[in-house]
Amino acid sequence: MTSRLSIAAAIATLGAAAACKDAPDAAAGPAAAAAIDRDLLDVTVPGLQRLYGDRTYTVTQVVRWHLDRIDRYNGVYGAIETVLRDRALAAARRQDAETAGTHGPLWGVPIVIKANTSVKGQVTTAGWEGFTRSGHELVAPKDATIVARLEAAGAIIVGLTNMPDLANSDTNRSSSFGRTGNAYDVRFSPGGSSGGTVTAVAANMAVLGNGTDTGNSIRMPAATSALVGVFPTRGLVSTAGIAPLDWLLDNTGPVARTVTDAAIALAVMAGEDPLDAATSGAPPTAQRPPYESHLQAGSLAGKRFGVPAFILSGDGVPFHGIPANVPDAEAEKLRVTANMPLRPETRAMFMKAVEALRAAGAEVVLGDSILPTSFARAASRVATYAYMKDGTDRFLATFGPAQYHSGEEYLKVVGTPLFASSIGAEDYFRNVASVRIDQRRLDGDPDAERLYHAPRRAVLAEYIATLDRLKLDGFVYPAIQMPPPDETMPQDGRVSEGPHSATSWVNMIGVPAVVVPAGFYPSGLPFGLEFSARPWTDGTLLGVARAWEKTAAWRKPPTLVEQGLVAVTRARAALPESR
Repeated sequence: MTSRLSIAAAIATLGAAAACKDAPDAAAGPAAAAAIDRDLLDVTVPGLQRLYGDRTYTVTQVVRWHLDRIDRYNGVYGAIETVLRDRALAAARRQDAETAGTHGPLWGVPIVIKANTSVKGQVTTAGWEGFTRSGHELVAPKDATIVARLEAAGAIIVGLTNMPDLANSDTNRSSSFGRTGNAYDVRFSPGGSSGGTVTAVAANMAVLGNGTDTGNSIRMPAATSALVGVFPTRGLVSTAGIAPLDWLLDNTGPVARTVTDAAIALAVMAGEDPLDAATSGAPPTAQRPPYESHLQAGSLAGKRFGVPAFILSGDGVPFHGIPANVPDAEAEKLRVTANMPLRPETRAMFMKAVEALRAAGAEVVLGDSILPTSFARAASRVATYAYMKDGTDRFLATFGPAQYHSGEEYLKVVGTPLFASSIGAEDYFRNVASVRIDQRRLDGDPDAERLYHAPRRAVLAEYIATLDRLKLDGFVYPAIQMPPPDETMPQDGRVSEGPHSATSWVNMIGVPAVVVPAGFYPSGLPFGLEFSARPWTDGTLLGVARAWEKTAAWRKPPTLVEQGLVAVTRARAALPESR
């Protein structure tokens, strides 16, 4: 019978062997360094598992390679606010010391987590300096649900990514860290609010990461950076433990370099969660993971997609919507202020993508009756701003630090209020024409049906009715209304507010959407294509995305620079290991 001592000795020997294999990297010479660069640059999750299976590299070597990329490039691109170096290397060593057995689908995969997503023992900055104030930091008491699931699947977190304050921007500047640049040209915006995650993944600082999306914040940044960004059916993935912007619109999903990697990550992240009521009650027909069969069967031949007319015409849907008690005439004046014309160069890129879809056997239908201006007008009536503070208080109640578990407690302890959007205190949004929006709790609010539930059902019904009427498999449209803007000079007479999209309606009805790389502008910056589909058909939608991906080599890695024009704050040190 084998003794516990001999088992421990064997494990120690395996760990020592792994350490020895890891140690020679620097001394092995240029050939070894070139080999690992070649093998790991743009590596996929399946490719990484093959490298591990062949014993080409240890987990520690792979994690250290990604940490070295962070050391080399993060000072220029500002993608990662907090580097979890010691934690990541400790996790890698534990995995290298494991005996043979079944590993999770993300075993040994370096990932990044957006800074609004709770990681136990670390500061959930959400990009806001108010959560980093000495003595009052928002130190997460537990992991967000998706973080627990990703780590249980074997993923190793190498850093927490930069984001704008409480995700409330279309570009990526934060008061807690600074600016993030686009991996394809650091002078340009990567979009927000998941710009830190997309730049980290595009620049090979991690294999994949999570983004959050309240109005376009996974999909728009993915489009700027030639990545795959998934907005799941709302309720497929828990948002528990994510500091909200607008909890009725918020969602989270994977950001990856390939559809297959995104599908693997989404399968890990998905599932019911008692901390998020939206994840209960999925219909029996809902497509659940795994998604491999959808990817293998994916084909564009015979598929039929509609192009939303209101996106091509640039009709706007105001963020947070317009309450039902605002008169129609006033509401329409407000709605058109959100109009965002489709830039000619973006329209040209989109039409090239349409031609590619048709060449692959798909039918693409354009017409003024396909989700016209009236659809944007109806979506604008899904009003959520009255419940902003309710969402923030719900988050802090479970994921706040010991000092404060609500907006009131934060004000009492710190002496200043929470970020204005978190508590519904932005004058622009709380004073809508002649109507004042006061904060209230969703549960028990007698106006909730009229303000939120009924308009949402109506817009979703129109969306599905259009799919049925035209026998569509989904919709296809540009992910952004313009190319990424240059942030080293004013745009339209003011500092850039980022690239804007016309896709916040997806959040209002919670249908699945995915962005895929679809080529490059003449400037060399990426263009992204977005597909959306019926609720709970996430697998089929990923199959469409995979089929598109196979039609051409749409993505190429960026060429990074080691010096930039814009200064970036040094990454903060992680708190000591909390586990």
